[in-house]
Amino acid sequence: MSAAATARLLAALTVATLVVAAGAASCPHTNLTANFSADLSMLQHQLRGTVRLAPDGSCALSLTRFDLLAASPSARFWAADGATLSDLAAGRAFSPLPLNRTFRNATLKLPFSRPLPRLLALFDPDTSSDLGHAFLPNGTGSELDTTAPAPVPTMFDNCIPLSETETYRLRWTLNASAGTVEIGLEAVVGSEYYMAFGWADPKANSPAMVHADVVVAGFTEEGMPFAEDYYISDYTECTLEKDGSPVSGVCPDKVYEDGRNDSRLVYGHRRDGVSFVRYARKLDTEDVKYDVPVDATEEMTVVWAIGKLRPPDTLRPHYLPQNHGGPRDTTFGFARLNLSETVDNCLGPLDADNKEDQERIIADGKTPLVVTSAPAVRYPNPPNPDKVIYINKKEAPLLKVERGVPVKFSVQAGHDVALYITSDPIGGNVTLRNKTEVIYAGGPDAHGVLATPKELVWLPDRNTPDLVYYQSLYEPKMGWKVQVVDGGLSDMYNNSVVLDDQQVTLFWTLSADSISIAARGEKKSGYLAIGFGNGMVNSYTYVGWVGNDGVGQVKTYWIDGKSATGIHPTSENITYVRCKSENGIITFEFTRRLKPSCSGRVECKNIIDPTTPLKVVWAMGASWSGYDLTDSNMHSVTSSRPIRVSLLRGSAEAEQDLRPVLAVHGFMMFVAWGILLPGGIMAARYLKSLKGDGWYQIHVYLQYSGIAIMFLGVLFAAAELRGFSVSSVHVKFGVLALLLAGFQPLNAKFRPSRPANGEVPSRNRILWEYLHVITGRSAIVVGIVALFTGMKHLGHRYDSENVEELTWALMLWVLSAIVIVLCLEYKEVKRRSSDRSIRGHWVLGNSEEDDSVDLLHPDSTARNSESSTSGLMEVQLEPLTR
Repeated sequence: MSAAATARLLAALTVATLVVAAGAASCPHTNLTANFSADLSMLQHQLRGTVRLAPDGSCALSLTRFDLLAASPSARFWAADGATLSDLAAGRAFSPLPLNRTFRNATLKLPFSRPLPRLLALFDPDTSSDLGHAFLPNGTGSELDTTAPAPVPTMFDNCIPLSETETYRLRWTLNASAGTVEIGLEAVVGSEYYMAFGWADPKANSPAMVHADVVVAGFTEEGMPFAEDYYISDYTECTLEKDGSPVSGVCPDKVYEDGRNDSRLVYGHRRDGVSFVRYARKLDTEDVKYDVPVDATEEMTVVWAIGKLRPPDTLRPHYLPQNHGGPRDTTFGFARLNLSETVDNCLGPLDADNKEDQERIIADGKTPLVVTSAPAVRYPNPPNPDKVIYINKKEAPLLKVERGVPVKFSVQAGHDVALYITSDPIGGNVTLRNKTEVIYAGGPDAHGVLATPKELVWLPDRNTPDLVYYQSLYEPKMGWKVQVVDGGLSDMYNNSVVLDDQQVTLFWTLSADSISIAARGEKKSGYLAIGFGNGMVNSYTYVGWVGNDGVGQVKTYWIDGKSATGIHPTSENITYVRCKSENGIITFEFTRRLKPSCSGRVECKNIIDPTTPLKVVWAMGASWSGYDLTDSNMHSVTSSRPIRVSLLRGSAEAEQDLRPVLAVHGFMMFVAWGILLPGGIMAARYLKSLKGDGWYQIHVYLQYSGIAIMFLGVLFAAAELRGFSVSSVHVKFGVLALLLAGFQPLNAKFRPSRPANGEVPSRNRILWEYLHVITGRSAIVVGIVALFTGMKHLGHRYDSENVEELTWALMLWVLSAIVIVLCLEYKEVKRRSSDRSIRGHWVLGNSEEDDSVDLLHPDSTARNSESSTSGLMEVQLEPLTR
């Protein structure tokens, strides 16, 4: 082009610019200049676009690169003074253009005939939904309002699809002068998926993932975005340095000794089932070992992938991208990219099949839903108040209920939050704003606090619509949707309990010789496992997952270790197996026999006794294969303790530490039945050689002390447990020992008198002595058995680590006592034999020859008189021959 032509072109551009500026200035309703622009913030419906003043000089706004998923028929461009709910409710329609269709990279002209509002929004007044907005200069002033929040950074200069299905996109904006590039990764994936993008090794002869410099982006389990620099050294999960072996696999740069994260997270969100993460990086990070220097003016090979993300655990404290597990150009691929080129091949917004992305809770008739309130973090329908409703610690979840199944709410959200079920999507209708509102449950009285919760029961019936809302009566938009469906697990199973941490619900129905079980997770995961035992280790475990082919599976395992080598598949016969995943929520069902009909295999010991509480634990993780198990199958979240499920009563309680009062109970029972009561019997048996009535006093004091301590121990246990049931073996033996011991003092009160020296004992006296000795010794035997059953009950109920050692100690104590008794009994027999040989035909008096044990005396006088005769000897002279 010649110099003259260039001059003419510049003059024409100058004139056009002046005309545009003059046209802009000529509009009486704004002082905006032609260079004004504002990006729309994306809140819902994948909204994007840039707002400018119309270039023709008219009083109109121009909206370019406009993307929007179809909204409701009532949604409009809206003029308001601010983005709060009250500001939007007081606003007005800015344009009559309906927004109930999808816009794809459209250009729109929006005329206006009055001063521009502070906020231009896309708003649905029927549901008070803000789809997105842009802040404009205040009134007719030329200065932008500095108090306006910064727009959500979702707009880029360039965009290309990466996958053939066009469900994974790359967006970028190059800042060549600063030597940086901002990259946006956008994909229709679940929240548990990662998005990876980066540059391949420029020295490689062909495109490959190995030695690539990539950024892995995604969302934590708390919903927070992240972008992390990774280096791929091998097609394996990251293996950290151990036993001298180097770090290898798909690993974050920072796990290397001299590595670092060279990506900077800018922004991220999940909207309408679409993940979006924006990050920035330098073109040349000067990390020659783990990063690829990017030449913005040259075409370079880039790599990308999407797949499930494994959360951190105790073995690997970082997120691990799993194998993409799909075909090339669908879940991974390669492309040629020149950052300096201008390209926009992304036509329209990404559209996910399932746009409901918030937490879900499926209610049942057994477990109350705990309703609280807390600050809004990720409320699904902006704008929202500062405080919103939480159910079971989840922010405004989507609640799913079944017709015919009562829903119990425990309202603890405060006295300023009155829960009610309504047809109004906005709620807060205390002023009767919506005259057509239908209230299905709750109202002004449905409020409470943690100390005094309010129970609200709602029974959806056949006339309840498929979609209603739970809201607060006094404040709008604190709650969310309730889906009402026909039938479900609660109708199919007789019992259900919520396991530890309220993350898994267990359902079951008992029959004569089998049990049907269902388990449902309450959060998104790749697999769900429930185990019968004190923990996942040494448990019989059932794992449900949906494979890459979409087929649900349930497998059984015996787990005896904390690594993959400790997971052993079993051949347990389970029937009626079903497994499904609904928006990442795993539910599986199966039926099994109470007692397996087999022997010799490990699963044959997996017996369920309905009369004994079943200890249940659970775990969730990112993926499960069913074959070739590795450490990638390790769980990412698990129950913190077992739950004891009573299959017959349909109830559950958490596994607890040993209560101190019950420990005192056990110690007192040991003192009574292990020391005092046996000591009293041994005193009566082996201490009669003492002068006077010493043996008798020792016997009486030990027996009464043991009985007193025994009764105190029973009172301690009954007070701590608020009564007791005789269903367990320990309690049955304990009650029997208690009755036998308590019978002894009562028996002593009605003791017949002892015969005088030389008299024959009466029949009643002989019967009493036999009864006294037999019941006393039987009480000791039953009491010792009660001690052992108590130790077994302790181990079963509280899983005490020292139960086995304590049991062995008790056994040694009892054996020692038996050995001592045998030794004393041997000495006693030997002494009597010796006495007989010395006496010859001399006949001892009644007090020595009588082997009966006069254990108790009615009064001290009789006791002294009888005991004094023990020192006398009656000698009878008999002929040597008869």
